[in-house]
Amino acid sequence: QVQLVESGGGSVQAGGSLRLTCVGSGRTFSNDKMGWFRQAPGKEREFVAHSATYYSYVANSVKGRFTISRDNAKNTVFLQMNSLKPEDTAVYYCAAGPPSNYTTTSRRAYTYWGQGTQVTVSS
Repeated sequence: QVQLVESGGGSVQAGGSLRLTCVGSGRTFSNDKMGWFRQAPGKEREFVAHSATYYSYVANSVKGRFTISRDNAKNTVFLQMNSLKPEDTAVYYCAAGPPSNYTTTSRRAYTYWGQGTQVTVSS
């Protein structure tokens, strides 16, 4: 059974930092893309960042503040979030999936999803 488990969420003040961790099991993810999405109350789930074999990409809304990295040996992907803003408040989901024809910013490109971890940024 494939599982993705997120951790590291919490409550911080604006300008603070958090580091999210996602650990995968039940599958080797080294050839998969792994990414992060987030969903704020009343909004659709949106792409945040992803890491593939040779490159990574973050959304314009978090560029310069968030960094994605991964440790394939540990089936783990990280999201370092700095200079957090109240608008970053959301449930953050880890996702993974094999190569596909879907754009990597689309939810359809990901097969496996974690349960999410809450990030709350207060002003």
